[in-house]
Amino acid sequence: MNKGEFVEALADRMDVSRAQADRAVSAVLDIIAEELAKGGKVAFTGFGSFEVSKRAARTGRNPQTGATIKIAASSVPKFSAGATLKAAVNGK
Repeated sequence: MNKGEFVEALADRMDVSRAQADRAVSAVLDIIAEELAKGGKVAFTGFGSFEVSKRAARTGRNPQTGATIKIAASSVPKFSAGATLKAAVNGK
């Protein structure tokens, strides 16, 4: 399911226009991104949580040349599924 399909499903379920559903989905995603950009965490009980994970600097290899390269440290978004979501995926 892509964002457009998700927006359509949300509009049908909530009996609102696609434009309203699109604004709602965009607002939720923007809020999550803004909080993660500040280094925060967003948790939805039972569903899961979004947080920032730190990756240390490391050495890698260029697959074409085999040359060693330095990969800089970075921050990446991370999602951890909650118990209710895990149970739904496993059919429980």
